[in-house]
Amino acid sequence: MSPAIHAIATATPEIAYDQQEVGAWMQDRTDDPRQRRILKALYRTSGIQTRHSVIPGFGRDFFIRDTDGQLQEPTTGARNAIYSREARQLGLQAGRQLLEKAKGFAPEQVTHVVTASCTGFFNPGLDYFLVRELGLPATVERYHLGFMGCYAAFPALRMAAQFCQADPQAVVLVLCLELCSLHIQLGGREDQLLANALFADGAAAALVSTRPPQPGQTVLALEAFRSALVPDGEADMAWSIGDRGFDIALSSYVPKILGANIAAVVDDLLRNSGSNREQIGDWAIHPGGKSIIDQVARALELQPEQIAAPRAVLRDFGNMSSATVLFVLQQLLDGERSDRPQICSMAFGPGLTVELGLLRYQQG
Repeated sequence: MSPAIHAIATATPEIAYDQQEVGAWMQDRTDDPRQRRILKALYRTSGIQTRHSVIPGFGRDFFIRDTDGQLQEPTTGARNAIYSREARQLGLQAGRQLLEKAKGFAPEQVTHVVTASCTGFFNPGLDYFLVRELGLPATVERYHLGFMGCYAAFPALRMAAQFCQADPQAVVLVLCLELCSLHIQLGGREDQLLANALFADGAAAALVSTRPPQPGQTVLALEAFRSALVPDGEADMAWSIGDRGFDIALSSYVPKILGANIAAVVDDLLRNSGSNREQIGDWAIHPGGKSIIDQVARALELQPEQIAAPRAVLRDFGNMSSATVLFVLQQLLDGERSDRPQICSMAFGPGLTVELGLLRYQQG
C-alpha cells in the first residue's frame, strides 16, 4: 500500500478572539485616519470570524505602557520565551489527541517524528518532548523543518512518505505548530497591518504509515508531490528576525500572483500523475487569506462546494501558517467529502514557493 495519512488531530490555544473586536482594538491604537480606514477594511473583509492565540488579554498584557503612557513592544527574546513554554504544551496536546484517534497504532510503534515550525526556537525542541512525554521509543528518529512558512506541511508529509517507502514498517508522527500571534507588531507598514489581521496560533499532527486501513476506516493515500517557484513573487512574501519579533513582508499582490500562475503548476502535477482537474473532488487549499482562496478558485474554475473546507478553516481559525492545511485535510478526512476520490492540496510561502500534494481517499 502507498503511504497514507491514517489520522489527523488539531489543537488550538484556549484563548479565542472575535475578529471584529481585534480590529476595533487595532484601530484604537492609531491616530492616523488612513491607517484606520485600512484596518477597518482588512478586518471587515478578512473572511475570519475567530482566531486563537496564546496571548492573554490581546495586547493589553502583551504590550506594556512606559512611563509616558506609550505602548512598548516585547523584544524577540521575550516573545520566544512565550513560544518555548506554550509550543511545548500545545504540541503535546495535538500529539496525545493524534495517538488516541489513530486506530491500531500504539505509541511504542512510532519510528520517526517530523516537526515543522517557523514562529520560534528552542532546544531540546518539540521533537524531543513529543518522544519523552508521549511514551515514544527513545530510538525514534527525529527531524525538524524550520523557518519554511505556510507550505512546510508538504515537505514534512513528503519526508514521512519517503521514510515509509524506504521501510514499510515505519510509522511517522508529523507535527506542524505555529504561534504566529507572538509576532504581532504595532508598526504602520501595510504588510504588517495585513499580517496582524490574518495570522493565528494552532497545531496539527498527522500519522503516516503504509499499513492498510482498519475495516470501515478512511485514510488519505499520499500519491504525489510537486514543488514550484513563482519568481515574480520573491519580494512579495518574506520575513526576517527583528528586534521586536519577526519582520514580515506580505504584499497584497500575492493572491493575484498566485492566481496568474497556479493553473499551470496544478496541471503539471496532475498531468504527470495521470490525472486531471475533472477527477479532483475536493481542493484542500491553504487558506492564507480570503483573496488567496478567491483567486485560486477563480483560476482553477472551482465550485463553492469544492473549497468549503478551506473557507471554513479560515473563518474559524484564521491563518495558522504551516498547520493550516492540515486543519483543512482533517475536515475532509473526518467530515463530508466528495464522491470523487482524489484531493488536490496546496500551500504557499516565501519565495514565492508553491507546494502541492495529490491525495486519494482510501477505505478499509
